[in-house]
Amino acid sequence: MPLQMNRDVFVTCAVTGSGGTQDKSPHVPRSPREIADSAIDAARAGAAVVHCHVRDPETGAPSRRLDLYREVTELIRAADVDVVLNLTAGMGGDIVFGSTEAPFPVNAAATDMIGASERMAHIAECRPEICTLDCGTMNFAEADYVMTNTPGMLRAMGAMMTELGVKPEIEAFDTGHLWFAKQLVKEGTLAAPALVQLCMGVPWGAPNDLNTFMAMVNAIPDDWTWSAFSLGRDQMPFAAAAVLAGGNVRVGLEDNLFLEKGVLATNAQLVEKAVKVIEGMGARIIGPQDVRDRLGLTKRAPA
Repeated sequence: MPLQMNRDVFVTCAVTGSGGTQDKSPHVPRSPREIADSAIDAARAGAAVVHCHVRDPETGAPSRRLDLYREVTELIRAADVDVVLNLTAGMGGDIVFGSTEAPFPVNAAATDMIGASERMAHIAECRPEICTLDCGTMNFAEADYVMTNTPGMLRAMGAMMTELGVKPEIEAFDTGHLWFAKQLVKEGTLAAPALVQLCMGVPWGAPNDLNTFMAMVNAIPDDWTWSAFSLGRDQMPFAAAAVLAGGNVRVGLEDNLFLEKGVLATNAQLVEKAVKVIEGMGARIIGPQDVRDRLGLTKRAPA
């Protein structure tokens, strides 16, 4: 595909994630109020979209509790700043095997594997504009952990998203994930044009070198909308690379804790830094209503 710089860019802020970062920075939000406040601050700083997980308010551990998602949603919807809400649907697809000599039974305490309807319950109730669809299975950093999203599970969840009127954000951690995403659109499970997030540098998915990045970009259909991110110190370089290659930008504490070496960031500070990078390239930051218009999104209150 011919590449052309994106002149009208939206920024997504990934507010808290589900990784073990809760004790690595005091700025990683835990409670629904902290998550919502951090999302609202990011919106004021220029984020058009906020991508939210929830955590146990006491421990900071990742959670799937419906009441926590609803509280975050209601607080963000009640704010005096507008923002597109993107909730994760990635939780509930985790298998942690036993030892290499005895993989079964799986590690029951660490495994969190549930059905499609349960994975989508908070989406059906909270009715965000966007929710994520991790479009494949992959080894994920740790020795015995597999992020598990089978073709059958993805078809079921994708059909539910389409029926609910929630736009799937296809999370592509490797080239095969994009291949299957195009199959879902071809089958009619997902509507075209689709929305994609390129997830670079996540062990052990697509490495965050520019050759791999451009292979991913070149695999996206011309009429699809896409964003990209990378981790840690590569977050801002990939913000610039995404804009230059025609895409949009994701930053936030889910992917990177630092504003610069040795300086812990807030979500708002990361968004502000990304805005400076983008505007310094001569592009314009667009707002939440522009994103809704571009993607055909509808803002709704929780059910």
